Amino acid sequence: MMKETTNNPGKVSVIGLGSMGAALARTFLQKGFQVTVWNRDIAKAQPLAEAGATPAGSAAAAIEASPVVVVCVSDYKATRAILEEHKAAAALQGRTLVQLSTGTPKEARDLEAWAQQQGAACMNGAILAWPGQIGGDDTTILAAGNTTIFQEQESLLRALAGNLTYMGTEAGAAAALFAAVLSYLAGSWIGFCHGALICEREGLRADDFGVLMEALSGILGAESRHMGEVIQHNRFRDPESTVKTTGEDLELLVQHAREAGISSELPKFAAGLFRRTIDAGYGAEEHAAVIKVLRN
Repeated sequence: MMKETTNNPGKVSVIGLGSMGAALARTFLQKGFQVTVWNRDIAKAQPLAEAGATPAGSAAAAIEASPVVVVCVSDYKATRAILEEHKAAAALQGRTLVQLSTGTPKEARDLEAWAQQQGAACMNGAILAWPGQIGGDDTTILAAGNTTIFQEQESLLRALAGNLTYMGTEAGAAAALFAAVLSYLAGSWIGFCHGALICEREGLRADDFGVLMEALSGILGAESRHMGEVIQHNRFRDPESTVKTTGEDLELLVQHAREAGISSELPKFAAGLFRRTIDAGYGAEEHAAVIKVLRN
């Protein structure tokens, strides 16, 4: 039987006060919530206490202070280590746990099952923003879990992210999409750094390169949407640019790295993957046909 929480709709506890956790707590304060905070390093609670938060002496005390407990620590393993301490686990009875730490879909599903065993509701989420963006109208947080629980906590979560996106009842959905986004970002970060390396060696400015990429962001966003549709609907034929054409360009990127005396690690990886895709018979198809090789 869940405890009644409607008497304290403005109370929330935040566990974990690293850069992101502190941003969550500060945003709740700015939005008028009564905020209790806890962190293993109690010194991190002091700036928030000065801003109006109430520091708790333990994780269990933080949980007991509010009907909703938001956890944002390094990962799900750290979350479990905190919550599975006996008093903390017992305190979860009747409360709603909102997990915003990074983890895998399996970890999210396991946490939901464990929370339910403690008599708690659970909402697993993923933050797609930097700490300084928390509370913004365009900030994105993904949330997955029981629909009723999401509806009950929607206003609280929307205080953190104007672009709050409900992923449905499958507990691992938010973590899965976060992983998908992270894979894209990892590639873009590494690619940008290699591009900056080219600029440095050729006497160009890395910041000018950054400005150019910003100007191209609309086109790149449209390309991502296009690739998603191509893969979802299996429409790889009749592209504007083929795997073969880009594969040949990537071979030139390898050649340039050799001539310029810079790292060829990224160009060789990319060219090799495109070469495998061409050799598999997909050279005349969309760039997204690379996924056919990755699936195998």
